[in-house]
Amino acid sequence: MNRPASDAVRYLTGITTTGTPHLGNYVGAIRPAVQASRTPGTQNFYFLADYHALIKCDDPARIQRSTLEIAACWLAAGLDPEQVFFYRQSDIPEIPELTWFLTCVCGKGLLNRAHAYKAAVDKNHGAGTDPDTDVTAGLFMYPVLMAADIIMFNAHKVPVGRDQIQHIEMARDMAASFNHLYGPHFTLPEAAVDESVATLPGLDGRKMSKSYDNTIGLFTPAAQIRKQIAGIVTDSRAPGEPKDTEGSALFQIYQAFATPEETESLRRAYAEGIAWGEAKQLLFERIDREIAPMRARYQSLVENPAELERILRRGAERARSVASPFMAQLRQAVGLRDLASQTTSKDAKKTEKAALPAFKQYRETDGLHYFKLVEPGGRVLLQSQGFASPREAGQAVAALRAQGPAGLGALADQIQRPHEVSENELGNALSLLMQAD
Repeated sequence: MNRPASDAVRYLTGITTTGTPHLGNYVGAIRPAVQASRTPGTQNFYFLADYHALIKCDDPARIQRSTLEIAACWLAAGLDPEQVFFYRQSDIPEIPELTWFLTCVCGKGLLNRAHAYKAAVDKNHGAGTDPDTDVTAGLFMYPVLMAADIIMFNAHKVPVGRDQIQHIEMARDMAASFNHLYGPHFTLPEAAVDESVATLPGLDGRKMSKSYDNTIGLFTPAAQIRKQIAGIVTDSRAPGEPKDTEGSALFQIYQAFATPEETESLRRAYAEGIAWGEAKQLLFERIDREIAPMRARYQSLVENPAELERILRRGAERARSVASPFMAQLRQAVGLRDLASQTTSKDAKKTEKAALPAFKQYRETDGLHYFKLVEPGGRVLLQSQGFASPREAGQAVAALRAQGPAGLGALADQIQRPHEVSENELGNALSLLMQAD
């Protein structure tokens, strides 16, 4: 299996280039992702999803401007392009090629169940129009392109909100289908849902979203942010009257930026009847304290698009150093091959079988019977405890082959994995064996 340079856990995040980031994007995605990118033992991929933007937006200037602003936001927020893979989706031609490969193994029924497509069809049903009115093939195929984004780099984890989990599950299905037909090439990705990441309310109390026109700009001028904060909806309680923190959009936004001590101080001020104007001033000051140092860097990048272009092209070179050789392997696997090096179907099946992990059963000098699961290169992924008879060991192996990762629970007391083997790696190996059987 082709992998990036190390065996670190790989995270991948995409940002659709259809708008300008606001405070909700910063708190919910940008800030936690930048912090995560500095975690030892991880390898991080961040891309600007401009192909995805074409599904939602037909304004070329808006897509170009959004790409510029989003790239500048991530870099101003502290993302180090030399420590992560930071690239523009459209600069990686291997991604649309892989999208086609996945299209050829993905059932239409799977795509029929995609939330975005179903929502569009349901809307048309409700309006009494044809179910596919204004439904483009791009919208229908969106999950396949997303799957290609993820498995192109064999990502282990994809940070998403709960509403995006289905896309990761679909990517797993497509990767597993390809692996079943052509051998173990793809890691099966997992959704990483961080329940601690804040979802900011907007100016009107609803979720902060461009769709509701209730956002607070991230790197807009300080005077504009102050004006937007002044527009946050509050109740009619006068200065001196105790106020509730529960359901207060102002308090929730403050909490997303403040330390626990600062949050507790504002909570006491609410109970003591702080005036709304004073509370809004405190919120502005707290936000500006964190954002102001980044604003100059952001403005410098936006005013120098050539520098941003250089950074993104460099990121694309680094990403393609992984994607290009991997795509060459995938082309070989599906039969898009040099005609001078022909392989028979029988030989191909032998090669595919040899590339799978394998169970090895043996008897030790203590008289007990053991088994282990090893990669083709000999690396041990799983080691059993001793069994009294070869039959018991064989039954345990059969259960793991039949049930895959689901069979690990029942044998938890009888097996162990070496500390350098992740649960994800072990699960993928068992899944591949189960599919091969």
